[in-house]
Parts: sequence; C-alpha cells; structure tokens
Amino acid sequence: MMMLLTAVAFVVLLTVLILIHEFGHFMAARRAGVTVEEFGFGLPPKARTLFKRNGTVFTLNWIPFGGFVRLKGEAATTVSERNKLGSFHHASIAARIAILSAGVFMNFLLAFVLLVFGFSVGRWIPTYFEMSDMLEHSRQGIISLETGVVIEQVVSGEPAAIAGVPEKSVLLKVNDTPITLAEQVGQTQQGKRRVAYTVLVGEGADAKEQQYTVTLKDGKSGVVISTFPRKLSAPLRGVGISALLAFREARIMTEQTIIGIGTLIRSLAQSGRVPEGITGIVGIAQLTYSSVQAGFMTYLRLVALISLSLAILNFLPFPALDGGRLLFVLVEAVTRRPLNRRFEAYSNALGFSVLILLILLITFYDIVRLF
Repeated sequence: MMMLLTAVAFVVLLTVLILIHEFGHFMAARRAGVTVEEFGFGLPPKARTLFKRNGTVFTLNWIPFGGFVRLKGEAATTVSERNKLGSFHHASIAARIAILSAGVFMNFLLAFVLLVFGFSVGRWIPTYFEMSDMLEHSRQGIISLETGVVIEQVVSGEPAAIAGVPEKSVLLKVNDTPITLAEQVGQTQQGKRRVAYTVLVGEGADAKEQQYTVTLKDGKSGVVISTFPRKLSAPLRGVGISALLAFREARIMTEQTIIGIGTLIRSLAQSGRVPEGITGIVGIAQLTYSSVQAGFMTYLRLVALISLSLAILNFLPFPALDGGRLLFVLVEAVTRRPLNRRFEAYSNALGFSVLILLILLITFYDIVRLF
C-alpha cells in the first residue's frame, strides 16, 4: 500500500510541477497573441484528443509525466514561417521574454505559496546552517529551541579520556552548573583544577546519566564539544512572518541548488563522476517514498524544493532550456537582428542531447547507490 501511495505521489509531484510550468508558458503566450497549437497532458505519443478551444488542441498522451505546450512557429527555421501572424517569433522581444520566463515564474510562485503555507499552517522549521541563526530566531520567537552540548570527540591521553568520559554523550552539567551552550563550559572551568561532568549516555528510554571527575590541564579537559538543538519546534506564525521565512528559504534553496550545479560540473570535468548529493529521477522517487512515510507536510516541502530547483535549472543559459532560449532573444535585442535560425535550432538540439545524456548518467549513479 505504501509503495502504491509513493508511486502515485511521485507521478503527481512531477506532473504538477511540469504542468504548472507549461501553464505559465501557455498563459503568457495567449496574452501575447501567440497561437498555442497544442497543450499536452503527459508526453507523446498521443493517446487521444480531449477537446479544442480558442485554436488550441488539448491532448492526452501515453507517458503519464508532466506535459508540454507547442507554440506556433516555435521550431520553424524559415523566415516566412517565423513571421506568420500568431507565430512565437512574430511576437515582440518583450513578449517572447515574458513567454520564456513564465514557466520559471510559475515554479517559483508555487514554491513560495507552499513555503508560506508550510511555515504558517504546517509550523515548518526553517533551514539552518549556523547555530547563531537558530539562537537569533529563537530570541525572536520564530522557533522554540532548547539547546544542549554534545561531546563530539574525546582526545586520547587528555584528562577527559583518562576519566573515561564517553564520546557522543550530552554534557548536562559541569559541577552543579547546567550547561546548554558550548561556550559555558570554558567559562565554568576557568580557574578550576578539577570538575565533575554529568553526562547523558544513550538515547530515548535507554538514556542514563553518568558522572565523571575530570582533572583539568590548564583549565581544559581535552574534549571537542558543540551546541546542538535538543528540542526544536515552531509556534503558530502569521502570514507576514511566514512570507519572510519563505523568501529566506527560497534564497537558501537557490544558493544550495547553484552550489550543487557547480559541484556537478566540477566533478564531471575532473573525474567524470556524479558527486554524492546530486540526484535524478530515481533519487527523487526515493525522497518521495521517505516524505510520504513522514507525512503530507513533509511531502509538500519536497514539492516546494523540487519546484524551486526546477525553476533554477530551467533558467540556466543552456541551449534547450528556457534560459538558453531566453539568451538567444536577449542577443537579438542587443544586436537588433535575429540569430541564424539554423544555428539556434542545432544548438537547442545539441543542448537537448547533452541534457538527456546527463539525466541518464545521474540516473545510473542513482541506481548504483541503491545497491
């Protein structure tokens, strides 16, 4: 039952994200007077024609992923075909820029709406990379946070190791002073020769408190410690705060996606390998399975993340992507003359082939990591 639910959730995720992207192109094209010849649900081959409205044929296709729009004259190479009334290339440069950007905008919009919903109704925890950010948001009431101090490492031969203090334990007290931040340890030990560490060993019901007497060396015990969130939750938030958090989350997701793309390009150039953390269709299916198990709100957060990633990837200035096609239009705007149409067509075809090969390579590494 869970596998079936995951399969449905996976298809819905990809289909919704692609359809809303294509719907953006569709609406912008209609608004600019460009004829949309076909709006396809799913990918070819065509199963049947659903209906026809305002010159657009709506079709149902056999491959049940996403969809597409076909604009009049979009792939035409001759001047006469491109200059026909209602053709994509007959539209103004501003209109073409709007049409090409509309899909990306819709994916950004979907991600933003889901993030606002999640941070308000779902009480989502924002993404953090620094404890200082968590502490600041805790002070502002954006999250509810209780911190603790974990002993990451006990240095061999140093006082804590001699006393038998275990690694990965939680430091609760130094003498009788409760410890919640890493910097408190040094302050509490200052000027002392010997201290008592009260630590929590184990997790859940098996966790036990233990005490160790540590003879300090120059006020230090020889442990590597860090502050971590022991308890973390979120209060109800208003739409305003949630919108600000959504912008913050979108910025972080964008930065991480760009970093990931850079890492992928660098790794492929250096070793021909897809690095850890870069995933494709198979990896998304795994993430979908995990999110469905975790609950509906976790699944929605995955949808928001992938929607934003899809927007960023499509906006890259690479042939066959919206960003690459947009680049051709911008060059035309600067030079005041269109690029060679055959060069544009061949560039897009080559770019599409490279993207397919890249998708296959990433999928191969996804499958290898499964086993």
